[in-house]
Amino acid sequence: MDSFTVRKHYYPYVSPFDPCRPMQVKQYVTPPNLYINYQPPNLPQFTPREALRAGTLWKAFYDPYVSPYKQRE
Repeated sequence: MDSFTVRKHYYPYVSPFDPCRPMQVKQYVTPPNLYINYQPPNLPQFTPREALRAGTLWKAFYDPYVSPYKQRE
């Protein structure tokens, strides 16, 4: 599953007549379940406590939210 990225970006058209300062790059996030055709057997699982925090039992479907506006460290 390391061959894909869930965060995508694109460059929208910027008109010279836009009244506001345009965003040069826009981003969106795709869920990881789009890249798994079917659920294979014996997927690694979280413990019950970790699954409640992650929102899913299977580690392959875990997608933490990372704000694109937060400063990278």
